[in-house]
Amino acid sequence: MPVIQCNGADLYYEEFGEGQPIIFLHGATAGLRYFEPQLTGLADDYRTFGLDFRGHGRSEKTDLGHTLQQYARDVQSFIEQFEIDTVILVGWSMGAIVSWEYVRQFGTDRVRAMVDIDMEPSPIKRDDYEYGSYERDDLEQAINQIQTDPLGLLDEQATAMLNEKPSRELRNLILDEGSRTPPAIQGTLMFGLLYLHDYRDVLRSIDVPTLVCAGADEKWRSVKSVEHAAELLPDSRFELFEDSGHCITIEEPERFNRILSEFISSL
Repeated sequence: MPVIQCNGADLYYEEFGEGQPIIFLHGATAGLRYFEPQLTGLADDYRTFGLDFRGHGRSEKTDLGHTLQQYARDVQSFIEQFEIDTVILVGWSMGAIVSWEYVRQFGTDRVRAMVDIDMEPSPIKRDDYEYGSYERDDLEQAINQIQTDPLGLLDEQATAMLNEKPSRELRNLILDEGSRTPPAIQGTLMFGLLYLHDYRDVLRSIDVPTLVCAGADEKWRSVKSVEHAAELLPDSRFELFEDSGHCITIEEPERFNRILSEFISSL
């Protein structure tokens, strides 16, 4: 099993192909399996990487380090150890925030382009921000449910994340990957969203081309909130996926791969 140590944590990763490096960054309580259609499907033209964040998937379930800041430092260590000069960062959901946190800490010297898959600049509603998927009460309720009924919460999330006619295979993927992240780690990440992580200023500062993708099914996140991310970015392209909810890479993998390849070719 391929494992690399980043800042004291053993992280599981997969690598395919040759060419322009692309690193795929998954969402909270998820894993690189959400990018299997990309890791192998794009390997003829690119060098594709997927890694499980610490506490997720097949990576080490560390007691410490479950902040977006540390996850970004782990990505930086990954890039350094593989001696990647220029990379395309593809972040889905929380993975997009990790990519923005990477830019906040390390800049874009090694970043050729970025991709935001269905993520908004701030997931929490704010007085000066009309978007946001969550009120504080929503997150507090989720934190409580993580400690009382984590499998029930995963089941609710699977329904909300996928479009109206999800396959059993996709639903099982969400339940299987989500159950690999211990409830204590899930709660820590959710708690962080209560008080942190407004990336509007970071988005305004990103000086590389960015592809922004949104799923048309809005049970999980509104299209307008993701479009707002594209509006803040100085150089962005927006794509709507009509047959997807939150999980675009596995709901419309062929179309996503084509649009990503076209975006890279345009750089």
